[in-house]
Amino acid sequence: MGNPVRQDMNGFIHAPATRPVPIPLREILPWAAFAGVLALLLIYFLGAEQGATALISGHYVHDYVHDGRHLLAFPCH
Repeated sequence: MGNPVRQDMNGFIHAPATRPVPIPLREILPWAAFAGVLALLLIYFLGAEQGATALISGHYVHDYVHDGRHLLAFPCH
């Protein structure tokens, strides 16, 4: 039958440790500004898009975000 090959846990090859690559601020800043504008737009539509301050006529936006408005504790009625 021969001698069976014996392997132990020390036989595994480990990859060398790598360091994360820093991302320059000038690459992050446009994405952060874009996320900030989207967040402000979302806050506007959830909190203020109704009545006299409405940018879109009708109640379509109000009805669409109505439950989210109550979920975030914005006054609605």
